[in-house]
Amino acid sequence: MRRRIIMTTGLAALAAPTVHAQGAWPSRPLRVIIPYTPGGATDAMARLAAQKLGEGLGQTVVVENRPGGNGVIGTQAVLQAPADGYTILGSASTHVLQHLVLKAPGYDPIADFQPIARTGRAPALLVMDPKRPQRSLAEVVAAAKADPRAWSFATSSLGASGHLAAVAFNQATGAGIEIIPYRGTAPALVDVQAGNIQLLFDSAAALLPTVRSGNVRALAITARVRSALAPEVPTAIEQGLPGFEFASWYGVWAARGMAQDQVERMNAIIQAGLREPATSQRLAGLALEAITESIAETNRYIAADVEKNAALLRFANFQPE
Repeated sequence: MRRRIIMTTGLAALAAPTVHAQGAWPSRPLRVIIPYTPGGATDAMARLAAQKLGEGLGQTVVVENRPGGNGVIGTQAVLQAPADGYTILGSASTHVLQHLVLKAPGYDPIADFQPIARTGRAPALLVMDPKRPQRSLAEVVAAAKADPRAWSFATSSLGASGHLAAVAFNQATGAGIEIIPYRGTAPALVDVQAGNIQLLFDSAAALLPTVRSGNVRALAITARVRSALAPEVPTAIEQGLPGFEFASWYGVWAARGMAQDQVERMNAIIQAGLREPATSQRLAGLALEAITESIAETNRYIAADVEKNAALLRFANFQPE
């Protein structure tokens, strides 16, 4: 799916000092490739980044969804494009873990890509098929242990925070519920609503609208405290899982080899856009927290995140698929 976004020059003044150093860049439209289906939080955050880049650079930004292969197809398309500042990746925390959850993605997400910016984060919600009678984590665990074949987790992709939360849930409870990967949040959620899959951990930003419609039931939020947007949903910690905190985060990346001044200029534009009060307030209303940090800060965060989640996958004896 392709969607063209024509941008204004609202942040042109921010970008102006770099124009002389950059020469003609950008002299034509940019592409943001999203390796997942439309409709999820990854898609929404990548489109927001595209909007801010278009405003700051004064250029057209074309957004493309290229799902498939647990994010591999779209990600490879970015890597195969020239590293000239015109093609970037809009993805999520799944990206940095692909070499840990896939046997052969065909690239190293750390060595072959450089982060431009993290853009936002959101705690995960656990939702379930509303036709099931269970109302708490303890009831789900008991039912799953009694009849394991009647229960399964959907996950938007391997390595996503929802996947890691499902792995940790099985580890903490001994439930042993099967985890089935999907090509994004939207198709996973459809199957939960239809009762084909019983459980889904995913971003609260992506799931809250469906919870409010009554099409799925929220069981827990994976944050330290309850969300002001859904105060009726208890935390997993409240329900007997100490320290059970997982959050999805989102960002944009460039293939290694892109000029550093281009990367830094895009980082500055995105940070400035996310600091706009209207933008941060809109994100807060969607259970998303804007992230504004330097490239160095992002690199440090990613290194710690990969180390923590690699340890979880090893402890759970997860085998790459």
